[in-house]
Amino acid sequence: MAEWLYEAGIGEDRAALIEDDRIVEALIAPEDAGPRAGAIITARLVEILVPRLQGRVSLEGGGEALLDGIPPGMTQGAALPVRIVREAIPERGRAKLPKAIAAVDDVTPRPGPDLLARIEASGHPVRRIQPHERDLLEQAGWSETLEEALDGEIPFPGGALRLSVTPAMTVFDVDGSLPLEPLAVNAATAVGAAIHRLGIAGSIGVDFPTLAGKAARKAVADALDAALPQPFERTAMNGFGFMQIIRRRIRPSLPDILLHDPAAAQLRAHLRRIERDPPPHGQPVLLRPAALALIRATPHWQEEINRRTGRTILFARHEAASHPQEGDHGQER
Repeated sequence: MAEWLYEAGIGEDRAALIEDDRIVEALIAPEDAGPRAGAIITARLVEILVPRLQGRVSLEGGGEALLDGIPPGMTQGAALPVRIVREAIPERGRAKLPKAIAAVDDVTPRPGPDLLARIEASGHPVRRIQPHERDLLEQAGWSETLEEALDGEIPFPGGALRLSVTPAMTVFDVDGSLPLEPLAVNAATAVGAAIHRLGIAGSIGVDFPTLAGKAARKAVADALDAALPQPFERTAMNGFGFMQIIRRRIRPSLPDILLHDPAAAQLRAHLRRIERDPPPHGQPVLLRPAALALIRATPHWQEEINRRTGRTILFARHEAASHPQEGDHGQER
């Protein structure tokens, strides 16, 4: 039976849906991600981008959003309640603003559901895990899942996927040594599972090996349909081996989150490990410069790791390649 594992971490909450001792869906909710989907927020129309169709609003409490559909008669500067329908999507160099629509029937301001509320509403049981317990997330492959999202290398029987995130779409490239048809079928199963596991949505492209026959291409499509839960839409595989998949995009994927600020993502992962296995008193944790600057600029993370471990955790600059890896405690294990 599938079960959610939930962990309230430092700087992020995290959860994984576990089935047959493996992760089938992994979720991270950073604390600074902005307004959550479903939030009702008082806003002010600051710019009309397309008359009657789209505008830009400032949100009470800070930040902006794109407004889809401007209510009749509303002028620039007017206030209105909005509902967030898509969270901000981080991208390298910039971020896509959240999307909102005018709230009509329910206008009482409130935050959107947090990660715990979302998984509790899924119908699967939820188990909250604690640092003093056995690390069930890691046992199910948490670090490997994060590595997939960061590096984009996803192995499957007979081959591997290469995941690339672009502003236009997320793309999977297929490579392997099997004959083309079984390679493509195995890849389709792996693509469907990876899309689900990493929370990838929006426009998705898959570059399969070119297959000549319609029956072979249909077998690939059937394999993907079996591996990826609905709802989604897709094209048939064309004669060049390309298939496009569309999933409704409500929030950023795991690759979106981790690739946007790798130093922050890696620091939060280090804090998780330190919470479970703190270094000896007085021995610093070595960090790369970006991560060290971040922990120093985020004092509440420092305070929280001290509180959770019951000691003062020291952080120092990782000076040279001969030192232990980033986040190590500076000692042989």
